[in-house]
Order: sequence, then C-alpha cells, then structure tokens
Amino acid sequence: MKYLYLRTSKFLFILSFLFSVLSSFGQQNHGKIKGQITTSDGKPASDVNIILKNSKYGTTTDEDGNFEINRVRENVYTLQISLAGYETSEKEVTVEDNKTAIVNVQLKVSNKELQEVVINNKKSLLSKKTQYVARMPLKNIENPQVYNVIHKELIQEQIVIDVAGAVRNAPGVVPLTFPSGGFAVIFRGFTVGINSRNGMETLSGRSSVGIANVERIEVLKGPSGTLFGSSASSFGGVVNLVTKKPFEASATEISYTGGSFGVNRLTVDVNTPLTKDKKVLFRLNVAVNNEKSFLDYGFNKTISFTPSITFKASEKLTFNIDAELYKVNNTRVIYPAVTAASGLTNPGDIKLAYKKSLVHDDADAKSSSSKAFVQGEYLLSEHWKSTTLFSYVNEDVDYSYQVLPTWTSPTTATMRATLFGPISSNYTNIQENINGEFTTGILKHKILFGANYRYYTDTFSSTPTPAAPFRTIDVATNFNPVRKNEIDKVLLAPVIRAGRDEYTFSGYGSYVLGVADRFFAMASLRLDNFDRKESGTVPGYSQNSLSPKLGIVYQIVKDQVSIFGNYMNGFQNLAPVTQPGGEQLILDPLYANQFEGGVKAELFNKKLSATVSYYKITNDNAVIRQADLVYEQDGKQVSKGVEFEFLAHPFAGLDITAGYAYNDNRIVKTSEANKAIEGNKAQDAPEDVVNFWASYKFQNVLKGLGIGVGANYVDKTYMATTNTFYIPSYTVYNQSLFYEQSNWRIGLKINNLSNKHYWSSWGAPQAPANFLVNLTLRF
Repeated sequence: MKYLYLRTSKFLFILSFLFSVLSSFGQQNHGKIKGQITTSDGKPASDVNIILKNSKYGTTTDEDGNFEINRVRENVYTLQISLAGYETSEKEVTVEDNKTAIVNVQLKVSNKELQEVVINNKKSLLSKKTQYVARMPLKNIENPQVYNVIHKELIQEQIVIDVAGAVRNAPGVVPLTFPSGGFAVIFRGFTVGINSRNGMETLSGRSSVGIANVERIEVLKGPSGTLFGSSASSFGGVVNLVTKKPFEASATEISYTGGSFGVNRLTVDVNTPLTKDKKVLFRLNVAVNNEKSFLDYGFNKTISFTPSITFKASEKLTFNIDAELYKVNNTRVIYPAVTAASGLTNPGDIKLAYKKSLVHDDADAKSSSSKAFVQGEYLLSEHWKSTTLFSYVNEDVDYSYQVLPTWTSPTTATMRATLFGPISSNYTNIQENINGEFTTGILKHKILFGANYRYYTDTFSSTPTPAAPFRTIDVATNFNPVRKNEIDKVLLAPVIRAGRDEYTFSGYGSYVLGVADRFFAMASLRLDNFDRKESGTVPGYSQNSLSPKLGIVYQIVKDQVSIFGNYMNGFQNLAPVTQPGGEQLILDPLYANQFEGGVKAELFNKKLSATVSYYKITNDNAVIRQADLVYEQDGKQVSKGVEFEFLAHPFAGLDITAGYAYNDNRIVKTSEANKAIEGNKAQDAPEDVVNFWASYKFQNVLKGLGIGVGANYVDKTYMATTNTFYIPSYTVYNQSLFYEQSNWRIGLKINNLSNKHYWSSWGAPQAPANFLVNLTLRF
C-alpha cells in the first residue's frame, strides 16, 4: 500500500507540474482573444480554422464553437475565419495588453452545410464527445466515469492497419490475440473483447475485427455492467467501436498500404446522397488485406464489406441501417505451455529461433462474421427522444487448426493439436432507450430509461488429437514444421457439444442531476433476468442480477477542472457446478465493485485534456476449485491502481497523446487447498503500462509535411496465478513521416525501431522492425 501511495503521490505531482508549466504558457502576459463561432442557424461551429492574418497566431474551434488565442501582442489584427469550400470571413480586432477581446461570429453557413465540409478536415484528437459512454449526452467534464477516445485521424496518422495497433493509444491498454483467432484487450487487470459496436453487443471471439469502418474507439474504464450488461463488459471495462456514418456530401477516399512481410492493403471509402433532397444517404467501406508473417511460415488474409444507409423519413424520424461482412483466412498464433521440469521461466529461455515457426501454412483457419444493425431515432419533443435498436451478429468458424506445444526443456517441445469447427455463434438484441432532459430553476435533469432483450444460440464441435503428444520437436536440429496432414492422421472422433439457448431480459435507468452547472450526481440501476435452457445433459438455470452505479462530479473551475468519484458494479452470470459427490452447487452471480476518484481537466480552450484517478476493484465471491475438485465460492481478488491520461494541442501543428497506468491485481483470499497462490499476482495483469505519441505538422514553410514519434512500454506479466512463468517487459519505439494536402497524403511508418524481440501476454512472438508506406487519394 505504501508503494502504491508513493506512486500516486509521484504522478499527482507530475500532473500538477504539467498544469503549472502549461499555465505559464497561458498566462496573459500580453492580450487575449476569445469568442464563439456559430452557424447561420445558431448552432456551434466546431473545427473551424481561426488565424490572425499576417501573424503566427492561430487555433480551431472546439465542439462548442469556442476558441481562444493567448499571449497576443498589442496591435490591430484581422481575424480570419476559414472553412474549406467557402469564402474566408474576416473581422478586425484590437488587442490591448492584459485585456481580453471578445469576438463572436456567425457564419453564413448552416449546420448541415458545415457537417459536409468538416468531414475533410482534421478533427480535434482531444475531443471526447460521445453519447454512448453514459447512453445520454454528457460531457467528459460532467461524467464521473473515466474513458478514452481514439479517433480515426490518429489511426491514419500512425498508419495503423489493425485494431491491436490502434488500442495501444489508450492508457493502460494492452492488445491480445487469442489462439482461437479472437481479439481482446487487457486493462485494469482484466481482459475484455471488442464486445460493443455503436453501444450494441457485438463480438470478436474467433474472427477478430477490422478497423476500416471505425470512426473512433471508446475505451470505458471500470465495471460497466449497469449500462452495458455482462455480455459486453468485463470487470475492467468495455471497448466500444463507433463506425463511420453517411453524411450529406459526395466524397471518395482510396488508400493503399504496403510494407514489410508482404503487406498489401487496399481500402475504399465512398459516400454519396442517393436522393436530391439528401434524405437518403449511403456510405460503403471496403478493405482487402493480405500479409505474410515475420515467421518463416504464417499468413493473414482478411476482407471486410461494410455498407450503411441513413434515411430521414421525416423531421422527427431517422433510420440508420448498416451491415458488416468480415472474412478471415489465416494461421493461428500459438502460445507456449511449459512443464515444471523444463527450467523455463519466460519465452526468452526457449531456444527456438525468433523467426522460426513450429507450424506450416497449411494448418490454417477460416472464419467469418456477419452483422446487421438497425436504429430508429424519433424526436418525441424538443428535449425527449426515443431510440429503438436491433442487431444481429453471427460468427462462424469453418475450421481452425490450433497447435499447442508443451516445452519440456529449452530445446524440446511435445506437440498436441485440436481441429475446431464448424462453430456458429448467434446474437440477437432488441433495445429501446428513452432519453430526456428538463430544467427546474438551477437544477438540470437528464434521464434515461432502457430495456433490452438478448437471445444467444450456438453450435460447437471440435476434433482433438490423443492426450499423448503426436510428435516431439527438437529445435536444436533442422526440424520440419507441423503440417495439416500430420494432424489429420491422428485426429480422434469429433466432439459435438449440444447447442446453447440463452435469453436475457434487462431493464435499466439512469438519472443525472446538475446543480448550477457545477455539481453533477449520477444514479443508475440495471436488473437482469438470465435464463439458459437445458443443453444435452447440461441442466438449464436462471438467475437475476442487480447492478447499481453511482457517481458525483464537482467542477472546481467551470467547464475546465472537475473532481469526481464513482461506485460501479459489474457482474457475470454463473452456471451451477457439479461437485465430486454428484450434488450441484448453485453459484451466485459473480460481482465486482469499483470505487474510484480523481481529477479531470480541459484547459486553454480545450487545448489540453488530462485525467488522473485512483481506483480499487474488488471481487469478493470468486469461484475456487480445490485440489479435491470441490468448488467453493469464497475467493477474493483485488485490482487497484492509478491512471493518467494527457492529451495536448499546445500550438498549431503539435499534438501529444500520452498515458500511464499502474495496476496491482492480486489474489488476496483463497480456499485452504489453494493457499499457495494467495497473495500472487493475477494472470495477464502488467503493473506498469506507458503510451506516448507526438506529431508535428509544419504550418508555414514546408506546410503539409509532418513527423510523428512514439513509444509503448508494457511491464512484466505472468501467464498464470502460480507466478512461475512470466512474459518479459518491453519497450517499442515507432516513427512516421508524412506529407499531406487536401486531396492526397503519403506516409512512411517504421514500427519497432530498435528491433526489439518481445512477446504478447500469452507468449506469442511479436514483429521485429518493419515499415509501412501509405498513399491516400481523396476526391
């Protein structure tokens, strides 16, 4: 605890130091200009360029249309308001030392027209505007929950071609690819898949996820069962993908990326109105990706097809319909198991050459996912709306060869394998949300009522090899990799599990009370009824779960600095287990509770966004299986830590994204039979994780040229709670160089500059130094 206290104090000191340094930049040593830009229909105009003619001063408006230019020398200036595709507006302004000049300008452009042109401009990487995190319009500075937003502009700037590279921009987040082909992330000591898409349940269990259609990635921190349910969240949080939507202009973007290990990637983004009155809008994103592994064997081929339509049926009713087809053909990653007698403590002890594969290309896998989403939004009145949502998600595995080596010495591995498939998982969700807000005096009320019906069904089959290994490989010799026909010869009879049918009915509500635009209190509650039907010889069961969420926020400096605290709950429904004597143990839902407190800041006209918090997540009723195979529900796991996020746009051209997370996740209580692991670190829970990225785009001379540098550090982590085999810590450095104009962009990215050899949290080797080159055309 003393160690954690010292770390917390240290980073609070760093935060205060950064604030003081930046405050010194913002001090009014000269004059200041501030104001708001609005559209012709009176709405805030965001992402509008504001500069002082013939000077070095400039900025852009934030999501509320506000701007601020500090430290301006005394003089008479011409303020230029520029917007791509429209004539530049100008207004004279007089600046005096130690005074603030107020300039408010209304553009000769409507909000609809504005949305058509800002799509081609870079949006602020600091923006945290979202309606999904709280399922209602709540600003970050008003929200008691911590969350991070990764925008597509940052993903493009870094020439990221997969979701793993994108999520590393969120503090404390570590990507993980499963041997099944699925994708997940680790943060706050827990693992969660990409289980939410535009706020609705999705999955990435066996076919992973593409990013060609991603507008932004939202990472919600802490147990989020109250608003998202147990199927989408883990005790660490939720990852929500927000997809690209149609807009009221014709635009096309074609992008090609090539690079090391045979990377060839083509993406096409086409947007167009389908009717003259622009009431029907269409957008299509297509991506084709082919690449080889850095290993001597291995490949990955994916294709995604994601059309979407917006239909404005009336002034009050709008439909959004989108679909996604994602197909994958690749070789699965393998991860090491080790025997106690092997003497191995980490993957670095294994004598297999870093670029050598144990498995041939022909032992591959094919999977696909099909998704359909329909949203109907109806304005009940000026301040109330109804949102009805339907989603269907299907994930199929045709076949998947998965090989498991067990290392018995640094040079010897015994091989087993399983052929999975066919497997099918199907999710249907119907959801209704009613949102409203009203004001009584100095009190502002925001209300959400919601209901969700979820139906899940699946089929599952697998074909194992014998328990005894079918082959032993000595990597000190010139061995041949395991091939498909070698596995096929020893496969046993298929194991077909009876399909599952699950029904979940949920009702939830959330209420936010705002007092004088300074104090905000949130109270939320969810009731789940979970019902699993009998499946073969496995009996069915039914459970009810109640999940609360509470939070408070006080703005010390209005709209700039707030302190917050929250209590959040997550849960998982658990099936009864059969004891050795034949009796059943009825398990309670597994609950985790989080207490968190911290500070949020959005300073200098939202050119700086920072969050620092301390949290503690406790799971009091973990299920423990004892050595005699008797189950008990009395374990306790505690995950606690500090998180710090720093986003800044200190002056035109420079953007900084940085974060630090410290997590201590331990098994603090077990049954008598498991005392050996009591006090041990939990698996997949690195202590220290750091992310950093900074880019600068030249503004005058060499305008259009930019450079970016970044690094990611992940601390040592254990593969199991026995704490005997660990994954070493690593630091990876990256750099990019790019040149961009309004209708084209070319970029070069070098990943892993130091050629670091490192492994994923499950022991799979990661790519050494490599490069990517990208050309993007817009018209």
